Amino acid sequence: MLLTSIALFVLAALPEIGGGYLVWLWLREGHSWWVGLLGALVLMLYGVLPTLQPQSFDFARTYAAYGGLFIVFSLLWGKAAEGKTPDQPSLWGAGIALTGALIIAYWPRG
Repeated sequence: MLLTSIALFVLAALPEIGGGYLVWLWLREGHSWWVGLLGALVLMLYGVLPTLQPQSFDFARTYAAYGGLFIVFSLLWGKAAEGKTPDQPSLWGAGIALTGALIIAYWPRG
């Protein structure tokens, strides 16, 4: 169950960040409207994936944990898609956010 949950978090990061990036390209970089539409469709997939987490994960816990993971994946996306290497404060912040996400998602509960 733990590996499935982690895989779902990672899998959800791709359409969330990828869809957001496509909308960014449309609105901020002047790409065609269909790039924005594709981004919106991809973001819909992101909306579905968190619902596949275990039943013990409520909405708040699931999205809070995703938030920490997406900070890390956003920096990785920036490096891969735009060649932007994260600076030290960004890396420290991502590490802290990821630690928080792991605590939120996987700390044993009674």
